[in-house]
Amino acid sequence: MIFQLFKSTIPVPTSGVLCVAFLSCLLFFINTYADFTPSVFSVGASLFQKGHIHRLLIYSFYHRSLTQLVLNITALVFLGGILEKGFGTVHFLFVFFLLSPIIGFFYSFLDFMQGDNGHSDENVGLLSVALACVAVTTIHTKIAKGFICGLTFPIMFLPWLLLVITIFIPHSVLPCNIIAILVGWIYGKGWLSLLDLSEARANALEKMIPFRLLRMISNAMFIPASRGNRGKTILPNINPTPGSYPVQVYSPSPSVNTADTTAKFYEGWPIMTSTLPSPTPPLNHDGHGHSFGPNHAHGSEENFGQN
Repeated sequence: MIFQLFKSTIPVPTSGVLCVAFLSCLLFFINTYADFTPSVFSVGASLFQKGHIHRLLIYSFYHRSLTQLVLNITALVFLGGILEKGFGTVHFLFVFFLLSPIIGFFYSFLDFMQGDNGHSDENVGLLSVALACVAVTTIHTKIAKGFICGLTFPIMFLPWLLLVITIFIPHSVLPCNIIAILVGWIYGKGWLSLLDLSEARANALEKMIPFRLLRMISNAMFIPASRGNRGKTILPNINPTPGSYPVQVYSPSPSVNTADTTAKFYEGWPIMTSTLPSPTPPLNHDGHGHSFGPNHAHGSEENFGQN
């Protein structure tokens, strides 16, 4: 029972989030055996000092410890999966690979302007992109308010409330997370529409081989790019088989035309087919009834004459 309750709280993994999680795990195990230095994959002031632009595409998949890897993937499943269900798998992956370099670039530029060359402020991991996904979701959602522990707050404040929680996650960089929320807010407002992917283009891309392979992954939900097909995938139509739901059975009304009093049964319900009894005239208190025929009138005249 506890396992079923725990399973019901975990959302169904989507193909895009599962693909990003797989790349993160793959890079983590490669780094475990190869033992690369953290500066090879992280972003910061060294990005401009050494000119390693390729880090902008890698830093999100790199994690320094197993704890950071598990927490970052968990955050992406719960936070990024909502955006993928609203945009589609192809569009979600496009947004991920678009926002991740932008966040890394602005943070590296900020760190470079501060003149801090320490490695402690270099950012890695999926957490910053997950916060950006939450910011984009709050812009596009129709929900105006959220609830936490019985308290009501505007849904626009959700990324900033999650920002407080990220302070306790290992190797998280607060300035980079703030930049991630701002970048996600800018993208959600449509200020990067020139770099965005259209729905028609996403429909054409999901028919290609890389995304066709994602459809074949079992126990993972591939969200189509089309809005109509996306709704059918997330909320499929339920067609119950006959007899799957209990139905109240009512007995038919008894027939009043038959004279037999034998009991019959219809689907387990007894049916009495006897007719209703005919009404009888009321009796007098003397034990006999009154008649108003001619004999009664003649007797009355005789009694009157005798008197």
